[in-house]
Amino acid sequence: MDEFIDQAMRPLADAVAGFIFFAIRVGDAELPLIVAWLIGGGLFFTIYLRLINVRGFRHALHLVQGRHDNHEDPGEITHFQALTAAVSGTVGIGNIAGVAVAISMGGPGATFWLIIAGLLGMSTKFAECTLGLKFRVHHDDGSVSGGPMYYLEEGLKARKLPRVGKTLGAFYAAAMVIGCLGIGNMFQSNQAAAILINVTGAADSPLAGRAWLVGLGLALAVALVIIGGIRSIARTTAKLVPGMAILYLLTSLVILILNASSLPGAVSAIWAGAFTPAGITGGMIGVIIIGFRRAVFSNEAGLGSAAIAHATARTRYPVREGYVALLEPFIDTVVICTMTALVIITTVYEPSLAGAGVSGIELTTRAFASTLWWTPVPLSIAAVLFAFSTMITWSYYGVKAFTYLVGHHRWADLGFKLFFLLFVVLGASVQLGAVVDLSDALVFVVAIPNLLGLYLMAPLIKKELTDYESTHR
Repeated sequence: MDEFIDQAMRPLADAVAGFIFFAIRVGDAELPLIVAWLIGGGLFFTIYLRLINVRGFRHALHLVQGRHDNHEDPGEITHFQALTAAVSGTVGIGNIAGVAVAISMGGPGATFWLIIAGLLGMSTKFAECTLGLKFRVHHDDGSVSGGPMYYLEEGLKARKLPRVGKTLGAFYAAAMVIGCLGIGNMFQSNQAAAILINVTGAADSPLAGRAWLVGLGLALAVALVIIGGIRSIARTTAKLVPGMAILYLLTSLVILILNASSLPGAVSAIWAGAFTPAGITGGMIGVIIIGFRRAVFSNEAGLGSAAIAHATARTRYPVREGYVALLEPFIDTVVICTMTALVIITTVYEPSLAGAGVSGIELTTRAFASTLWWTPVPLSIAAVLFAFSTMITWSYYGVKAFTYLVGHHRWADLGFKLFFLLFVVLGASVQLGAVVDLSDALVFVVAIPNLLGLYLMAPLIKKELTDYESTHR
């Protein structure tokens, strides 16, 4: 059955992936246009909003700490809960496996450009989440809906482009409905099952050949959270995200402390490799592209997905949630991804890894185990928690996109959640192929209408920021 589905879907998946990941030659390297599109957005908003990613950092921390919270403001959840809900959607297997892939392909220097891309992504997140609040919709039952599909429709209507806005909004929602089943569902449950089977004995594991049991367990756990909507998701992520991040970062910190003598050399290798990479295909341009690509795939800045969660925050000022959102790429990419990179570089990295075909999760696990034999266990726990948190947040993204298309109805909400849970089980128990390739490509397709809308509405974003700074800063 897996082969039949893969063969049937493969032509469509390859066509969509070929379009969205189409690359141009830059010297000896290949630059996917979608990566250039996403990085271009980050660079534009960093300049246009006068380094908001730097000068807004302190105020963002104040907001997350609750200094400006007002329980009488409209919305469903606090700034902190909105942040953890959105972070749970970006911090996933990619932070563990994806960074290893970047280093094995581009060497230590890719880490430097990954950090730069993360810093630029902070500005994009600010822009899209500000609009997410500005154009959100309040329903009669007290719930809130927002995100790119809403601000594309209403924001472009305000810019005298109603038909363009409605078309882009519907396209975004349709692509997100399909896309969330891959990157935010099947891939996560599949990798979580693989990790659990490996840590419990691989071929001798009691779960070997029974991955569907892992999927069923994950589906039940996800169901217990998502049935209560964003408030339940936010309460869970507010506890889960700090805990899993601390677990992962503390384990990484122990490794770095035990390998402290190698740390200066690792930092030097990152700096030198960023500008004078040796033996890396594509040279410096190739390293830049690899680092940028992994960063934008990790923090999702430019996809607009985080704005769906942030739109529910309790505040009267859209810009406030923009400030909060800019912390996400910093946490996801600048902190967590960089820690992963340092662990790998200080332990097992060798130049011969380039093109050696070592898988991401295998390389990261090898790096942790090289110093402390027992670290694969907490690493596996963190990886499964990352996968779980990603699924609960992406289920919400899918629900909001689906109800945008069919209307805000209880049956639509429940129906999509049940459909999502079915795919959690399928993702763990089948060989991922064309279906996931198609859904993953569709997730990145949404960056096209989202960033186009952001550019068109840039004056609205800047006005919101200017007005807020003149009265509240």
